[in-house]
Amino acid sequence: MESDGRVRCGWSEGSQLYRDYHDGEWGRALHGDDALFERMCLEAFQSGLAWITILRKRESFRAAFDGFVIEKVADFGEGDVERLMADTGIVRNRAKIEASIHNARVARDLGTSLDGLLWGFAPPARSRPRTLSDVPAVTAESTALAKELKRRGFKFVGPTTAYALMQATGMVDDHVADCWVNVSTR
Repeated sequence: MESDGRVRCGWSEGSQLYRDYHDGEWGRALHGDDALFERMCLEAFQSGLAWITILRKRESFRAAFDGFVIEKVADFGEGDVERLMADTGIVRNRAKIEASIHNARVARDLGTSLDGLLWGFAPPARSRPRTLSDVPAVTAESTALAKELKRRGFKFVGPTTAYALMQATGMVDDHVADCWVNVSTR
């Protein structure tokens, strides 16, 4: 991959797919129940895997999970679980597939917006980390978010996954201080 002279977060330099995700999406404020549900699912599927695996399979995930529309996924049944388990385009982990369907049902029945719930745990803006080693894996806010999500019945949403979700959706800005990307976290 050729340098374009821009300074980026070190993790984004491994492939063009990482670079494009970093430059155009990661850390930018994302709103909308279905969009946030997609990210919640993908972060859960990523657990234990490299993020590049999820990025490479993202379009297949979207097709397999009906665009991550909460109402549609909430209606998935056992036949859909088996269909998803046979889909080589996605990560075929039964527990994660079943958790995604379960979480869609929980999100559908929340009685409030998923967007409002998740963003309610966004911390106040802070200075960007100086280096990647200054980026936390878990924060008090991600721990509180994970606890609340579990209390409401969500699965596969531990503090580390919750923090990755916060980073990916712009609830926090963990681009390193000298990174060229300028995002608004609200």
